[in-house]
Amino acid sequence: MNAPAHPLHQLNDKWMRIVGVPLLALLGQWVMYGYTSVPYPDDWRIPFFFMLGSVLVWEVNRQGIMLSRQRYPNLPQTRQRVLFQLLWFVTFSTLIRITQTAFYHWLNLWPTEDYLLFKPYFFNTLVSVVGTIQVAACYEGIYLYRCWRASYTETVELKKENLQSQLESLKTQINPHFLFNNLNSLSALISSDAPLAEEFLDQLSSVYRYLLQQNTRDLCPLSDEIQFIEAYFHLIKTRFGDGICLEMAVDPTYLSFQVPPLTLQLLFENAIKHNIISSSRPLTIRLYTQDKYLIVENNLQKKKLSVPSSQIGLQNIMLKYKLLDQSTVTVHQDDLRFLVKVPLITPAVDADALLL
Repeated sequence: MNAPAHPLHQLNDKWMRIVGVPLLALLGQWVMYGYTSVPYPDDWRIPFFFMLGSVLVWEVNRQGIMLSRQRYPNLPQTRQRVLFQLLWFVTFSTLIRITQTAFYHWLNLWPTEDYLLFKPYFFNTLVSVVGTIQVAACYEGIYLYRCWRASYTETVELKKENLQSQLESLKTQINPHFLFNNLNSLSALISSDAPLAEEFLDQLSSVYRYLLQQNTRDLCPLSDEIQFIEAYFHLIKTRFGDGICLEMAVDPTYLSFQVPPLTLQLLFENAIKHNIISSSRPLTIRLYTQDKYLIVENNLQKKKLSVPSSQIGLQNIMLKYKLLDQSTVTVHQDDLRFLVKVPLITPAVDADALLL
C-alpha cells in the first residue's frame, strides 16, 4: 500500500475542478478568438472540446503540482518547486493543446485548410499555459502560507517546550535551596530556644506545604500570594530579627488579579541572598502595587559574593511570564535600590457569572 500523502501536499480543490476549470476554459477560448480576430464559431462542439481539453490540461498539471510538492516540499526549496512546475506546465500544456488543435482541423472545426497555420496553435497553447500558471500561482501562494504557518507553529511549540524544560529545571533547584536555608535556621533555634524552634517548625511546615501545592499551578490570585508571603516573612523575621523589615502597600483592587505562584517568595529570596542583613544595616523590603504592576523593592547593600549570581529566581519569574505570553518583567537598579516590576494579570471572567 502507498503511504498517505502529507496534508500539506494535498490539493483540496474539488469545486475548482468541477466548476472553476470549465468556466476558465470558456473564458480562455473567448480570449483566444479575440486575439486571432477569427469570428467565434456557432458550433457547440468547439467550446465543448476546448473545455474537455482544459480539464485534461488541468488534471495533468495538477499531478505536476503534487509531484513538485513531494520532491521539493520545504520553504527553502520554493525555487526548485516553482521551476519544476513551470517546466511541467509548458511541456504538457503544449503537447495537449497542439494535439487538440490538430483534432479541430481533422473534424473541420477550424475555418482553414492550412494544418501548419501558426497562429491558432500558438494562441491555443498560450492561453492554456497562461491560465494554468495563474491558477497554479494561487495554489502555490496558499501552499507557501500553509508551510510558513506550520513552520511558525512548530517553532513556537519548540520554544515553549524548551522554556518549559528550563523552568522545570529551575524548580528543582529552588525548593531544596529554600528548605536548606530554613533547616539551618531551625537547627540553630533548637539549641537556643526550643519553644521558638517548635513554632518555627510549624510555620515552616505550613509554608512548605503551600509552596508544593502552588508549584503545580500556572496562576494564583494575588491575595493568596500576599497571605503566603506574610507567613513566609514571619520565618525570615525569625531568622534575621531586626535585620529585616517589610513595608506593604497593596491596593485591595488588585487582590483578585493573578500572578505566577511563588513569585513573591522568589523575589524576597533574591533580596535576602544578595544584600547585607544586620540590625545596624537593616534590609527593608517594600511590597506595593502601581498601574497594574506588583512591585518589590529593597534598599541596596550588596554582599561581596565570591561566586557570581546565577539569578535563578529572576530567571524563573521571567520564564513563567514568557510561557504565559504576558508582559515582560521589569528590573531596575540604581545606587540606592533594587526594584522588580511584575505585571498583574487580569482575572478571567467567570462565564457562569456572565449568564446570571
